[in-house]
Amino acid sequence: MSDSQTLRLFVHVEEPSMKEALDNLLPSLLPATRVEVKIIDHGSKKALLSNLPDRLRGYARWADPALRVLVLVDRDDDDCLVLKTNLEKAARAAGLPSKTVPDRQGKFQVVNRIVIEELEAWFLGDTDALAESYPGVPPTLACKAAFRDPDAVRGGTWEALSRVLKAAGHYAGSDRLPKIEVARRVSSKMAPDRNRSNSFRMFVAGLEALVAT
Repeated sequence: MSDSQTLRLFVHVEEPSMKEALDNLLPSLLPATRVEVKIIDHGSKKALLSNLPDRLRGYARWADPALRVLVLVDRDDDDCLVLKTNLEKAARAAGLPSKTVPDRQGKFQVVNRIVIEELEAWFLGDTDALAESYPGVPPTLACKAAFRDPDAVRGGTWEALSRVLKAAGHYAGSDRLPKIEVARRVSSKMAPDRNRSNSFRMFVAGLEALVAT
């Protein structure tokens, strides 16, 4: 494949809030002239995992060297290794080389990434974006012991973010965090190079490798 050939990137996500975030983030992470992107929101993690094998087999039938597939799934309470193994099995069964198991030339078309534990960890990884999006959130939030590692926040990531936003005077009357609205607002302010979430950095590295191969 020549360097000038346009790649076709299909990104599979499990929820609308991830799609909202990627709509804002991907343009700054991808070379606009080389990659056409389609984000597929499956509506739930269960649906994504159920639909993925057929989707991958369909991609394999295209036999398109410009095809690229990125799969993003929340870990939630799952065993990370088991979840990643199942994603890799689906790619292998479809005959598509992945970053974990590339072809003999070291090329791959699929990258599987797990968000630890939920998308909201990525937002807690950029407290400047949070503070800019929601006045009253302290920019020093990252200095607090409970938030130094956004991928290891205890008690649920979205629950923790909800408490932070409510303490700053936002969504005080809401029982649940409006995840789509939060994703849209915070992701528009995020700077990928300052994010402290390791799962976010792994996502960025995987994406960059996927479109470079």
